Amino acid sequence: MKRDDQLKRTADCLIIAIDGPVGAGKSTAARLLAKRLGYRYIDSGAMYRALSWKALRAGLDLDDEPRLRQLADETSIVLEPAGDRELIFVDGQDVGRQIREREVEQATSRISTHPSVRAVMVAHQRQIAAQGGVVMDGRDIGTVVFPDADVKFYVTARLEIRAQRRYLEAQAAGATRKIDELAEEIQLRDTRDMSRRASPLRKADGAVTIDTSDLPVSQVVDAMEAEIRRKIAAPEGDT
Repeated sequence: MKRDDQLKRTADCLIIAIDGPVGAGKSTAARLLAKRLGYRYIDSGAMYRALSWKALRAGLDLDDEPRLRQLADETSIVLEPAGDRELIFVDGQDVGRQIREREVEQATSRISTHPSVRAVMVAHQRQIAAQGGVVMDGRDIGTVVFPDADVKFYVTARLEIRAQRRYLEAQAAGATRKIDELAEEIQLRDTRDMSRRASPLRKADGAVTIDTSDLPVSQVVDAMEAEIRRKIAAPEGDT
């Protein structure tokens, strides 16, 4: 979809923050929204998974926060746009496939609870997106990384829907998982994300909530773009 002249003139450098729990569909929507706007999409979760992959390779204790903070300081994590996806490099190695493995995802939910590790990652995310023109999704983008983001969304969905989505993803990847097992894992992840000391998952002030449970992704993106246009058109201080 081609943006109109107003959007081109006034919204070339916005920062759009999208937060939400696992399986809510925020990454799919964020990627499509970025494409529609001609923006760069940044998957903040991939950065944590990349660090987790390296930590697992190094055999580190996932509860050893000082050592993990040191690892974060020493690690080069680079995201490069490549058509409809992003390439993820850790110290120059493409790890896009490896970071999607279940072991890495489980490790990420533990590593991401450490405040000092998050501090390093947040600084990196701010640096990447400093010039604007980005759509970034995660769990603390509108609350911590960019609390002054131009537009914020909180994307959510019912637990059973999120479990079903993960089940279909597992099937597509050739893995055999049970929906009730996935639902239990998602609930555990929600609890961990919402109760952690550093940057807990919550709806950011001023964020627009979108429940994707019964919406096709095209309608989710339509709703996001409509809100962005509303923000652009609204008089300053009246958003």
